[in-house]
Amino acid sequence: MAYCKKCGNELPEGATFCPKCGTPVGSVTELRLAYWGERFIAWLIDVLIIGAIIGSVQLFVWIGWPGYVWVPNVPRWIPFVDFGLTNVVHFLYWMLMDGIYGQSIGKMLMRIRVAKMNGDHINMGQAAMESVGKAFLLPLDCILGWALYPRRRQRIFNYLSETIVIRGSR
Repeated sequence: MAYCKKCGNELPEGATFCPKCGTPVGSVTELRLAYWGERFIAWLIDVLIIGAIIGSVQLFVWIGWPGYVWVPNVPRWIPFVDFGLTNVVHFLYWMLMDGIYGQSIGKMLMRIRVAKMNGDHINMGQAAMESVGKAFLLPLDCILGWALYPRRRQRIFNYLSETIVIRGSR
C-alpha cells in the first residue's frame, strides 16, 4: 500500500500524483500499517508493566507507612473517560517512550512503532497528542477511529496528531 510522503493519503494503484495534495508519486514510500491486534497486544504489555510498577509502589508505601490511607482514582462520572492518577502515569510513559524512541516497551516487543504519515520519527508534541487518547479516552478513541479511519488503522488521536502505527522498527 503506497502513501503520499507529503500528506499521508493512500494512493490509488498507478497514480502519478496524489489525488489529495498533488504531490508527484516519486515522493511516496511503502509503509506497512500495524494491525489492530498487534497494537492491542503492545498496549496490554505496557499496561501490565506499568500496572505492576504502580502496584509495587503502592504496596511498598502501604506496608512502609503506618497510617497511610490509599486514595483510589477519581470516580468515573463521564462514560469512556478516566482521569485517575494511574492514567496520568500511563500518559507520561507513552508520551516519553513514543516521543523519544518512537516505541513503548510493548511496541518494541511487537516490532511496531509510531511514525509520522511519511514514516519519519514523531516529535514530542505528536507523542503527547496521541498519548492523550490512549491514556484517558481509549474506548471512545478506538471506537471512533475504527468507524472513521478503518483503512489507515488510526485512532482519533492518531488522526489528530497526524501519526500512524507501522510495522518494523528503526
